[in-house]
Amino acid sequence: MQVFEDWNQKVKKTFNATNPEVVLTVTEAGNLLGLSKDQMKLYVDKNKLTKVPIMRSVHRYLLLKSEIDRIVQA
Repeated sequence: MQVFEDWNQKVKKTFNATNPEVVLTVTEAGNLLGLSKDQMKLYVDKNKLTKVPIMRSVHRYLLLKSEIDRIVQA
């Protein structure tokens, strides 16, 4: 039986394997900051965080782990 893998996780795994910059999904970043996915999307827009676009989708993006780590440490 094939195990289901979330599309965002699949894209993240591919990106991290081909790029030195580590990324997180919006949900993962939100969990680190104690925010829901919707709250995190608002936080990203308000604070102008870098959105790593995902091809084939205007509304999906990944976030730079380094930016989230700086926020968590502050």
